[in-house]
This record gives sequence, C-alpha cells and structure tokens, in this order.
Amino acid sequence: MSIVVESVRKHYGRHAAVSDVTLRVDRGELVALLGPSGSGKTTLLRVIAGLEAPDGGSVEINGRDATDDGARERHVGFVFQHYALFRHMRVFDNVAFGLRVRPRRVRPGRAEIARRVEALLELVQLDAFADRYPSQLSGGQRQRVALARALAVEPQVLLLDEPFGALDARVRKDLRRWLRRLHQQMQVTTMFVTHDQEEALELADRVVIMNQGLIEQVGSPEEVYANPRTAFVCDFLGDINLFHSRIESGRVRIGPLVVNVPQVAQGTSGSARVYIRPHLLTVDPDDGGHGFAADVVHVNAAGPLVRLELQAAWGDQLRVEMMQQRYRDLRLQAGARVFVSFDPGELLVVPEGPGKVEPNVREAEIPVRTPALANG
Repeated sequence: MSIVVESVRKHYGRHAAVSDVTLRVDRGELVALLGPSGSGKTTLLRVIAGLEAPDGGSVEINGRDATDDGARERHVGFVFQHYALFRHMRVFDNVAFGLRVRPRRVRPGRAEIARRVEALLELVQLDAFADRYPSQLSGGQRQRVALARALAVEPQVLLLDEPFGALDARVRKDLRRWLRRLHQQMQVTTMFVTHDQEEALELADRVVIMNQGLIEQVGSPEEVYANPRTAFVCDFLGDINLFHSRIESGRVRIGPLVVNVPQVAQGTSGSARVYIRPHLLTVDPDDGGHGFAADVVHVNAAGPLVRLELQAAWGDQLRVEMMQQRYRDLRLQAGARVFVSFDPGELLVVPEGPGKVEPNVREAEIPVRTPALANG
C-alpha cells in the first residue's frame, strides 16, 4: 500500500514540529525517517498513523484520503519503542489481542485467530514461547512479539517508532537483519523512525533525512551517503572532515593547496566550507607534490579499518580511514609525518557569505545524482 504525505504541517504551540512536508512511499518499500532528536520524524510518523491530527496538509493511504480518519480506520500497524505489551497476558494473547477486539461482524472465529497467531509466532521464531509472559522474555523477544501483534491485524502499513532503541548493540544488529528478512518475505509497506545512522543505512530501501521539521534529502542509502545535498546531511550522516577554506577565482584553497574543483564555477571567490569523507583521503610517507603535510596524532587499529587522527601543518584536525594491509605497509605510528592527498572531485564545497550558493534543497524528491560529489 502506498503512502502520500502532501504539505503536512504540525505545531505544538509556537513550535513547528513538522513544516510543509511532502513525501511518497511506494507499495512494499521499507523507508527510514532519520534525524536528530527534535527533527520531527516521530511526529510525522504519528500523523501518518492517525495518532496526531495535522494542522494542515493531507495523508493518503493506498490512494484514499485518510487525513480525517482515526488510527483504527487507517488499518495501520504501529510498534512503539518500549513494546507496550500487556504484562498480564501470555505471548499468544498479546498477539491475538487486536483480532479479538474487532467488532463482531469482522472478527475472525476462534479457530481462525488461533491459526493466524500460531503462524505469526512461527514467522517471528517465537512459536515455542506462546505460553510465556512478557517478563519471561528478553528485550529482543519482546520486540518481536510487538511486531507480531502489529502484523496480526493484517495492516496496510507498518509503522515503527525507534523499534530497537531500547536494546543493546548486539541485539539491535541481530534484529535489524531479522526485520529485513521479514520485510522481504511479507512485503508490507513499512516506515521506521531512527536516529541510528547505521540502522537506517543497513535496513532501508530509501532514507528520509529530517532536520527542524523539514526534509533535507531523500534517496537510497548509497545516494544520501555518497551524494549529500546539504551541509546538514554532510555533518549528520557518517564521519566527515570539515575544512574552513577559501575559493579564489574558482579554485579552492585548503591550507597550502590550491585545487581545481569541478563543481565550483570559474570566477567564484569567497570563504567556503569544504567536506570530505575520511575514507576518501590517501596517506603517503613521501610528498608526491599534490598533498599537504600532517602529523599522526593517534592510531586506532582495532577492526577491519584503521582510523587515524591527524593534525595538518596549519593546525586543522582531520580523520583518515584505511585498510589494515595499507596500514601495515606504511608502519605508521603516532608522531609520524605523512602527506595527505585526495581527488578534488570528491569534495563537497559550500560557499559562505553574501551570494552563497549553498546546496540546501529541502524537498522530498531529490535527483539521483548531484554535481556536488562528481565521483561519489
């Protein structure tokens, strides 16, 4: 079932929680609403669910205007961060609850309810726990019960608010993989709220990045990570290096380097912020004539990637990521002098000051590519 949100607004007093948001989620998609606390993502999810009434705009579900419908009429499954299970009910009864409270004319028979609940518990791998109470389950098991309960009423749309936020890191990773497999099997249109970037990038077909009640960018995980459209997305999504630089006649100065950057118009001048991901920087022990000098401050060699903290010769701090084999070849230690280079096409340059041309496109539908990172 598709979801279309058109020009939705929601205020709490004078605070605009959601400001003129437009978004489309296609049938069978798994979409993440990602952003910092207070960005409006949970409010938007609750408006879609019918748990909050918008101050303006419309919500359409499966081609029908649902703006004035309550949560029950929208046939939406909603899963809360803290499960909201009935502690006095067994697992079986928790999952069956939504079916048992339906009006008599649409309520399935007892045998059909039992069949449906047993099938769902098998699907979420909890069929052996049907007679247990929530207090006898782990956090990950309780979250799976909450998902089964939401799915029992055969919702048109599944909405999850920080579904794994209350769980420890290892359980979150296991449940993410499990939820992705479950979605591929059931193909229920799903939206979930998270502030965990890794979770959004791993799970979602598309990521909606929100900030201060607005959508900053929408795209596949690869698109939003490799081709950020705004300075906020650069700062928020993944690790990033920021240089406070200048543009001089269309060329960008970073410390002692002056480089031609494909996306900067000829003749442009002024101050600028320049962003680049740590894994896009190359470190060499010798100056090849196209890098800048830096000193190794700290080395973290734990894990598949080695993370270096460097200090450029002019004082800026930066981070570099490299593979373990490259690190072993270079034999780097804290205090070593190295030279850092990069492909100018990988830079995102954000002009500042009067006449700036900051790529700040706050729209729901974003082109697949942007010239900001030509080789991203």
